Amino acid sequence: MDFNMVGWFEIPVRDMERAKSFYDTVFQVDIKLQGFGGTKMGWFPADHGKPGASGSLIQNKDWYKPSKSKGALIYFNSLDVQNELDRIEPNGGKIVQPKTQISPEIGYMAVFLDSEGNRIALHSRQ
Repeated sequence: MDFNMVGWFEIPVRDMERAKSFYDTVFQVDIKLQGFGGTKMGWFPADHGKPGASGSLIQNKDWYKPSKSKGALIYFNSLDVQNELDRIEPNGGKIVQPKTQISPEIGYMAVFLDSEGNRIALHSRQ
């Protein structure tokens, strides 16, 4: 296989501006907003010349509902998960599992609820 198995992800939101502000601040990025046919999307920055998947925040009350316990669990890569963890609660999220070592070879992970109530994870080598 000569491509990444994960090609795209979508994170459901109830309030696009609140979610954009949360992710912009926690990850120190600028999510670009776009709308079409009753659906609002907030595109995560991506360099398509580098490995890895990208995705968006998505708001459509008939198709997407945030969940803290159901559905897929998305892991965002980080240099050190503690960097993002320090910005989560001051910006309306909640840490569910603090920085935890998986193993010396694999690194660390953490889980949080975003501003919309979605369960999201982080991974770093340190």
